[in-house]
Amino acid sequence: MLKSFRLGGVHPHDYKISKDAAIRTLEVPQTVTILLGQHIGAPATATVQKGDKVLVGDVIGTATGFVSANIHSSVSGTVTAVESVLDGANMRKPAVTIAVEGDEWNPAIDRTDTLVRECTLEPKAIIEKIAAAGIVGLGGATFPTQVKLSIPPGKKAEMLIINGVECEPYLTADYRLMMEHADEVLVGCEILMRAIGVEQCYIGIENNKPDAIRHLNDALQKGKYHTGIHVVPLKMRYPQGGEKQLIAAIAKREVPSGKLPIDVGAVVQNVGTTYAVYQAVQKNRPIVDRIVTVTGKQLATPSNLLVRIGTPISTLIEACGGLPEDTGKVINGGPMMGRAMANIDAPVTKGTSGVLMMSRKESLRKPEMPCIQCAKCVDACPMGLEPFLISKLSRLQLFDRLETERITDCIECGCCAFTCPSSLPLLDYIRIGKAETMKIIRARQTK
Repeated sequence: MLKSFRLGGVHPHDYKISKDAAIRTLEVPQTVTILLGQHIGAPATATVQKGDKVLVGDVIGTATGFVSANIHSSVSGTVTAVESVLDGANMRKPAVTIAVEGDEWNPAIDRTDTLVRECTLEPKAIIEKIAAAGIVGLGGATFPTQVKLSIPPGKKAEMLIINGVECEPYLTADYRLMMEHADEVLVGCEILMRAIGVEQCYIGIENNKPDAIRHLNDALQKGKYHTGIHVVPLKMRYPQGGEKQLIAAIAKREVPSGKLPIDVGAVVQNVGTTYAVYQAVQKNRPIVDRIVTVTGKQLATPSNLLVRIGTPISTLIEACGGLPEDTGKVINGGPMMGRAMANIDAPVTKGTSGVLMMSRKESLRKPEMPCIQCAKCVDACPMGLEPFLISKLSRLQLFDRLETERITDCIECGCCAFTCPSSLPLLDYIRIGKAETMKIIRARQTK
């Protein structure tokens, strides 16, 4: 019987229309704009100024504080500006703009395709290399990876769980990565196991990707990898890619409210992050590019593109046939957790997993109706919350009550809005309430 998590979840249609599109390397753009805040935590501090020359892989922003990440140049050329620019939501964010001149790389980076298997570094040295390379969670959360791997005193990691689920409809970047770079992913697993000192690693993949499951299992056997690495087929169920849901599915351990995966002995990493760890530790390669799924039912050529960080998202769309005439909305990410873009000239960041074009008909919201108290949102919530209640409290700005109702446990998966027969914008109000509640909590903690 296929494994899955116990509580809530929904079954949206798949629409993996780009799954057979091999990863295609996009041409280097003439200019890139690289945001200094591409991760959860404090933005990096710029280490370059206008007029500086940079190579691919050079540090252009250093981490500020423990929860932060370095930023590297994705191109070679001249820095033309260090200033605030508009991101996908039309919010001003600090960034470095570089005019491209050729494609010269930092000489410390190994650009060959030769697989490097053996890693003899001590755990501390591995984590230091990961931090230096600016690795963050590439599934969309963008949490700095070195922080996850730094086990707090009194805690102990018992297992590593690799998220190859990619349960968002439409997205196929992780799937193509597993199909085309299985060995690099498996070496990345071994490196992460060494870094946190565990003997068991579980790669969770939903059973709508049977060839990825088979391919990784074949690679495990042929490559004679660590015997503690296991590929775990999972039942299709959204949001199985959430780390707490993935732990529940694979390890049958529930992460308590307010606690972290390490509190139940687990460390979870995305499959893309695992590949990036291999690149950083074995090849001295920081995050300068990433795979992005560009897709949509009306798009001429749904694709999986390897693109330099800082490339305008409009350039990706043009490379796939251009913006369809009937586009009603462009989503950064997938349809469940992604956010509508107000500015498609915004740059690709480390967290850009997908770009989805939805038609006017698909993106049109149905009229909001009164709640019929059906409790479908409660049944669908994978965190055991009451979405209608916390959405209503958010509308009323009752933030103290929101904290009591555990709004900070919400993973913003969208299951509640997806299942609501009254078309209530539950997730929208929950996001607003969660952001305000978190501000209040942070202010209280700093007193």
